[in-house]
Amino acid sequence: NTEPIIRVYSEAATPEAAEEIGQQIMKVIEDLAK
Repeated sequence: NTEPIIRVYSEAATPEAAEEIGQQIMKVIEDLAK
C-alpha cells in the first residue's frame, strides 16, 4: 500500500513547467480536501 491515493501527471514544454502545473493541481486537490 505504498501507492498514493491520487496521482497527478502533467505535461508541458519543459520539465520545470510540468512541475509547476503539477504543484498547482495538487494545491487545488489539497484545498478541496479541507
